[in-house]
Amino acid sequence: MVRWRRAGYLIILDIVFANLAFIGALLIRFEAVPAQQWQFYFSVLVPYTMIRLFSNYFFGIYNRAWRYASMDEVLAIVGAVSVGSIFAVMLCLFWFGSLPGRSIVVLDWFLNIALLGGSRFAWRLLTSRLGSQPVVQKNQSLKNVLIIGAGDGGVLVARELRNHYGARVRLVGFVDDDPVKQGQRILGYPVLGPKEHVPGIVDQYGVDEIIISMPSVPRKVIREIVGIAQETGKTVKILPGVFDLIEGNVTVNKIREVQIEDLLGRDPVKVDIVGMSAYIKDHVVLVTGAGGSIGSELCRQIVALKPKTLLLLDNCENNMYDIEMELKTKSEIPLVALVKDIRDRAAIEAVFSKYKPQVVFHAAAHKHVPLMEQNAEESIKNNVYGTYQVAWAAHNHGAQRFVLVSTDKAVNPTSVMGASKRIAEMIIQYLDTISSTTYVAVRFGNVLGSRGSVIPLFRKQILAGGPVTVTHEKMIRYFMTIPEAVQLILQAGALASRGEIFVLDMGEPVSIMDLATTLIRLSGFQPYTDIDIKITGMRPGEKLFEELLTDEEGVNATTHERIFVAKPSTLDTVLLDNTIKAFQQAPQVALPTNQSTTTQFIQSFLPGFVRVPNADDIALEEKMELLQDEAAATSLGE
Repeated sequence: MVRWRRAGYLIILDIVFANLAFIGALLIRFEAVPAQQWQFYFSVLVPYTMIRLFSNYFFGIYNRAWRYASMDEVLAIVGAVSVGSIFAVMLCLFWFGSLPGRSIVVLDWFLNIALLGGSRFAWRLLTSRLGSQPVVQKNQSLKNVLIIGAGDGGVLVARELRNHYGARVRLVGFVDDDPVKQGQRILGYPVLGPKEHVPGIVDQYGVDEIIISMPSVPRKVIREIVGIAQETGKTVKILPGVFDLIEGNVTVNKIREVQIEDLLGRDPVKVDIVGMSAYIKDHVVLVTGAGGSIGSELCRQIVALKPKTLLLLDNCENNMYDIEMELKTKSEIPLVALVKDIRDRAAIEAVFSKYKPQVVFHAAAHKHVPLMEQNAEESIKNNVYGTYQVAWAAHNHGAQRFVLVSTDKAVNPTSVMGASKRIAEMIIQYLDTISSTTYVAVRFGNVLGSRGSVIPLFRKQILAGGPVTVTHEKMIRYFMTIPEAVQLILQAGALASRGEIFVLDMGEPVSIMDLATTLIRLSGFQPYTDIDIKITGMRPGEKLFEELLTDEEGVNATTHERIFVAKPSTLDTVLLDNTIKAFQQAPQVALPTNQSTTTQFIQSFLPGFVRVPNADDIALEEKMELLQDEAAATSLGE
């Protein structure tokens, strides 16, 4: 009823405006309107008015929200008036046989646009101004806001702030590097200068909050702007991304705190969804390590690609339960949860024999460098022997593709974990030469937010009041988000042909010290004042920087602009063949059982590998030697 009543008011208003336009045209054209012109007007009054109303209705003039009128509404008004004028002229010619005069037709057209459009936009202006008037309650102060970016995103944010938060915020203006915009006013607010002037603008206008609204600029620029904004000590927020702008999702509740993901040294990876879905849709897909950070995200993205069945395999029942329950609420894809250990040959064989997976994503692995230094033999058993078990089962049961999730720590490894992943890469490259299954590996850097990664650790330390611990002030790392890592894995499966190792163009490396400093500031604290940063020293197996390629590897381009394939390195096929035979016949003999045999095992594949033992290793070995000497002495005494 409210809608129809509103439309009725507008129709009555338009009847008045249509006739005022016609009369106004007559009064403008003639000093004294001739009687025959008045007679003509009264004779066409009813059909002329009906034509105007029908034209307005056809162009949707009565079902638009005029409070948010924009250029689309202007075009609708011009279209409605123009079409109405054409039909009015046709009415006069074919029904009455004459026109009141060409000048009167033109004046009538112009006045209809002015009255119809003017009334609508006057309403928009009135409601906009009333909505933007701050209603400040007693003892309430306005928050001064500065927007960085005077483009489409900035304008939309400014309009949202004015229309919905006018009682709580006062927009002081924009900052933009475009010299054409500087000095201009947008929505009535000034463009105050380039980004370098932000500190001065903050001081001059008493800015309380800075909103970065540049959704389409590269992340390198965002990092620079965030750095400038954070130096002011004010709250810094950001508009998420260009896709929100395209989809019209730019609202104030989309503006959020700046996150580390916004500051990566490269733009997000774009993938070929069609190519990715082609080899997954209607196929049986197995994900090992399905409860882990990478594995669970793999499952989330795979179900969106419509596999026939998704097999989730993990040896941790709690993680398995969480991801299974999550996926069941989001998708109707058949799921099979398998609590299995990848080192259990009988269990893995039973899975492949029963379910016949066609595509395998092997994400199960021990990944924590310090832990694997202390438990070196377990790293080999899980990352090498476990990978072999799953990869060999894929070969035996005719899987189409096998994708190994690897790491940049496999390149010129200095840690047991990195060495184990490099040997796993060698095994799947060798299997690719003897199998009909296509084997590939995906190698990327650190994943933000994954379990055991540096970001969650820093956040816990900040919440505890510090200090934030950094092992070396010069340490740098490549970073990517979990969704990006998984998209790369899925894309690699689509690009796979024979035994490749895919690497990602990961942009600029990030200083861990800068990361710690930025995260402290993003948490609302000042480094070294509120939260201290402590240098703890490098741990065994760590590098100052990670590499993506071995010394003998180069890269070839792929069809994806951000993904490259490492050129195959020379494989010791005899060693790999003997290792696989040993794994098949007597794995308990082939696998290392302690720290020293682990080093020997690794060096048979990587002769240049040198393991640096930590203090606990040395103390343990000395204690074991002492116990052995005591046992020997006791034996001799007896």
